[in-house]
Amino acid sequence: MKILLTGAAGFIGYHTAKTLLDHGDEVVGLDNFNTYYDPKLKEARAAQLANRKGFTMVRGDILDRATVKKTMKGVDRVCHLAALAGVRYAFDHPDEYVDTNIRGFFNVLEEVRQQEIPGLIYASSSSVYGGNGKLPAEETDRTDNQLSLYGQNKKDNELMAHTYHSLYGIPVTGLRFFTVYGPWGRPDMALFLFTDALLHDRPLNIFGEGKMQRDFTYVDDIVSGLVASIDKNHDEEVFNLGCGRKEELMDYVKMVEKSCGKEAKKEYLPMQAGDVRASLADIAKAKKMLGYEPKTTIREGVPKFVEWYREYYNI
Repeated sequence: MKILLTGAAGFIGYHTAKTLLDHGDEVVGLDNFNTYYDPKLKEARAAQLANRKGFTMVRGDILDRATVKKTMKGVDRVCHLAALAGVRYAFDHPDEYVDTNIRGFFNVLEEVRQQEIPGLIYASSSSVYGGNGKLPAEETDRTDNQLSLYGQNKKDNELMAHTYHSLYGIPVTGLRFFTVYGPWGRPDMALFLFTDALLHDRPLNIFGEGKMQRDFTYVDDIVSGLVASIDKNHDEEVFNLGCGRKEELMDYVKMVEKSCGKEAKKEYLPMQAGDVRASLADIAKAKKMLGYEPKTTIREGVPKFVEWYREYYNI
């Protein structure tokens, strides 16, 4: 298949592109290499893909309709991962979030409709569950109690996709990602921040007084669900993609310490605005309909990230 992959220089996008190319697919990557975090990391990911057979990188923005139109021509699927991610950056840049995550997604949807692309797979987030509080979270649970603009953006994406499917029959699959981590990860995510601080002898900021719990999901497992969604191309579905395990934040920290070979100094801080105490995915639906089987625990995944970090930053 020929696949348009937006956000191809991003964390999940990079790993998805690699896997699709390994499977023999042709991938057109679209990314604007924005400065939300260090563009050098995005450039380094793109460089890893540049010489791969079947890969083309287009530098452009999903807010530019002409670019979206041009890059989408002749593709068999659109995998839309481009977005401003994360909860806290939106507090200071709400206009950018609305532009990129709402208007950008609209541009993608409209071109999928006009060019009659036979399948759209897009990234949603566990953030849509907001203050629901029910664990494990199931796809049928209420998602109308948002705690962040980012979560609201992703809920809006799901509603927009549903509307376009209802009106125009576009096959759409939304994927709610749960706390993704792994090599080449984002610098604003906990694992990167913990590792960076520990290896540079800075204290770790532990929010929620260390009493938080997360469904940490290794990036290769997420990609397996993504690729299955592209292949299955369901008519209209939303799936949780998590590990299906709830881990204590402090156990995660201990794995970072063990992988780095040193104990961290810690500063325990209150919960941050927009955050939740715990997350846990019910993945029964993804297992049944996608054949999704996450395999990597934090005991295996965290050392792989630390190994990558040491090599990449030569530490």
